[in-house]
Amino acid sequence: QNETSVTEFILLGFSSNPVLRLCLFGIFSVLYSATLMGNALVFVLICLDYRLHSPMYFFLCHLSIVDICYASNNVPHMLRNLLGQGRTISFAGCGTQIHLYLIFALTECVLLAAMSYDRYVAICHPLRYALIMNRRVCLTLAAVSWAFGFLFGTLQASLALHLPFCGPCEVDHFFCEILAVLKLACTDTTANKVLIFAVCVCFLLFPLALILISYLHILATILRIRS
Repeated sequence: QNETSVTEFILLGFSSNPVLRLCLFGIFSVLYSATLMGNALVFVLICLDYRLHSPMYFFLCHLSIVDICYASNNVPHMLRNLLGQGRTISFAGCGTQIHLYLIFALTECVLLAAMSYDRYVAICHPLRYALIMNRRVCLTLAAVSWAFGFLFGTLQASLALHLPFCGPCEVDHFFCEILAVLKLACTDTTANKVLIFAVCVCFLLFPLALILISYLHILATILRIRS
């Protein structure tokens, strides 16, 4: 196929059955509304109640922000497509979806690891908890989470979107997922896929290992407590 100047992509993710699309619209609308209201309520309660101004709720507040942004990045456009308002998305819009999706997904992984460390310190070192998990440490962990998400998300999105694409640009997904978009490139994407795999290993396996180790220590500490 010849390389073309791509201005938009076509999303093929959902059935063309109008009844099914309407049902899916209702389901996703309810889930999206519940996600927004639930996380917004958590955020507001933590901000208003001084008793919740602790490291655990500080990280939970950031996690709520990530969840709201994560859902809002893809769902509104998906709902618009389900209503039959066209299945196209501009190149810039697709690039923005990829970029933000990666940022929020990677940030959430690091935040979950930071929250597990907070629980480890709280249960395994309760007398030193206030000293270890002070305001500076909490701000640093949150900033590192967002910085890592932004840097690696931007790197992957930039490399993917600078590739030449071939028409017709039909994305076999319900949003602009990076691997689905890479399939439309007119050039070899092995380097991009290797980078994506490496980032996934780092941001999934390392936080998962830290979470498991933290909770194993917590479990061991609880079992040592005399009843």
